[in-house]
Amino acid sequence: MSRPRAADAEVTVVSRIAATDTVTMLELASLDGAALPAWEPGAHIDVLMPSGLVRQYSLCGDPTAATWRIAVLREETSRGGSEWICSSVEEGAALRLAGPRNHFSFAPTTGAPVLFFAAGIGVTPIAPMAAAAAAAGLDYRVHYSGRARERMALLDELECLHGERLVAHVSGEGSRVDLAAVLGSASAGTVVYACGPGEYLEAVSAAAEGAGLELHLEHFEAVEAVAPVWEGAFEVELALTGVTVEVPPERSILEVAEENGAFVLSSCTEGTCGTCETPVVEGEVDHRDSILTPQERARGDVMYVCVSRAACPKLVLEL
Repeated sequence: MSRPRAADAEVTVVSRIAATDTVTMLELASLDGAALPAWEPGAHIDVLMPSGLVRQYSLCGDPTAATWRIAVLREETSRGGSEWICSSVEEGAALRLAGPRNHFSFAPTTGAPVLFFAAGIGVTPIAPMAAAAAAAGLDYRVHYSGRARERMALLDELECLHGERLVAHVSGEGSRVDLAAVLGSASAGTVVYACGPGEYLEAVSAAAEGAGLELHLEHFEAVEAVAPVWEGAFEVELALTGVTVEVPPERSILEVAEENGAFVLSSCTEGTCGTCETPVVEGEVDHRDSILTPQERARGDVMYVCVSRAACPKLVLEL
């Protein structure tokens, strides 16, 4: 965990509802009643908790509304984030936030058909994207998977908005999405957006790749680690201080940089949240995050120092 970060805003919880027995929905407003900034579908905020934890939650309401809305899944393996929100945050409480930021943007500019896939709490970034697709008059479908209807957050809202364009795949009712069939029958040029658990995204990715479709993913879990490109230790020059440090194979750039006086905002330490995004001044990066697209990785101008490493003897970073 990095040292505490400054909040971009402090908000108040104006509404708290149980969206399901495991998902708590919070509506957030500014303390002075002014409209909160507009945001783009796919954006998330960082919630800065009293314990020092920082957790990311997708915005899932109307991007133009004066208030923001998040849905928080109470996880059995919670490290304190979702558990604190679901058990302790009531209406009237104040929260410290940073953001919004967006690593999963939806830009319906081409008019191409769109397929949305969501599983579990992965519906939260997909919901505003689907609403944007509807508003733009696109040809789209939403495939939403869950174990039981009563545990599928936002399902009623999505059914009202999208009608037959929404397909609910409820495993408890014997319905599972046939990804190969759905994606294999999609028209050429269809763009796919998906969010959900790791295994679900792997299946969507394989089916989309097999169908030759453009794919955009939002990971809530870290991808499986692969062997590093550069197996030995490497140097990192911290450009803001002029200090050069050595990063051994068993340690992250984040850990070594912080030990040597660099201030790095971080949260997940798994390459999924984007908090530790760092500009790359010089050097080749072994990207090991779950955020950047292949095109963004090829540019090599940013990296996530909690997991990504050097693919060369030395990196120069804006730290």
